[in-house]
Amino acid sequence: MTMPNGLRPSNNPFLSPPVLPDAPDAEHLEAARQDKPWGHETLFADGSNGYAGKLIHVLAGRSLSLQLHHRKDETISVISGEMVFEAGPSAGMLERTTMIAGDTVHVPATVVHRITAVTDVVLVEASTAGVGWQHDVVRLADDYGRDGTSAP
Repeated sequence: MTMPNGLRPSNNPFLSPPVLPDAPDAEHLEAARQDKPWGHETLFADGSNGYAGKLIHVLAGRSLSLQLHHRKDETISVISGEMVFEAGPSAGMLERTTMIAGDTVHVPATVVHRITAVTDVVLVEASTAGVGWQHDVVRLADDYGRDGTSAP
């Protein structure tokens, strides 16, 4: 079948979705910024839908905590800048990898990890968000006196 404009209708269901009268509306939210001693993060998905999303800005020369999560699973992608990513089964067995824009790493729960910015770096993080996900961090070492804490 050809439409009046000479085009054939698409059979791709994603291009022409059916109208669903009881479909939920899109929800516009305000992303929350949280200042950190190493830079700041913007939480654009707060976990209420089962996942969390953050834009993380780390200043050159600064490091996040050497940390692990008991349940939280993360995928981190470098948007801009350069960083060193350390990860391993324990603090004494870390592998170091330099990451630049376009590089992505998956960090399963219980993996010890740390990010150090070589230049100012912007990352996007997508993670699982089970109950209490905001406090699922074990800081093994921290340059800012937060060792042993789990506060965001």
